[in-house]
Amino acid sequence: MKAASIVEIKKELSHKSSEELAELCLRLSRFKKENKELLTYLLFESHNEEDYIESVKSYIDTQFEQINTASYFYIRKSARKILTNTKKIHSVLTNQRN
Repeated sequence: MKAASIVEIKKELSHKSSEELAELCLRLSRFKKENKELLTYLLFESHNEEDYIESVKSYIDTQFEQINTASYFYIRKSARKILTNTKKIHSVLTNQRN
């Protein structure tokens, strides 16, 4: 099944009521964690980006402090997980600015 283009989606959304749009957003947030994270950022944290960036920095620092240093394998695995989360956050911020 081919997904609709952004232009088609915009046209269709312009015909929806605010209640229908809210329901669509809630349905989207149920499917993927990334959708819920993006919606959370847009609704609650996008208005104060500096505080959000500071909270992300402290979250990353906490993650580095919690790395299991018992073996090289766990260090690499934890670092990759932190990098993956950082890339997700970066994509949310860059998408918001565009």
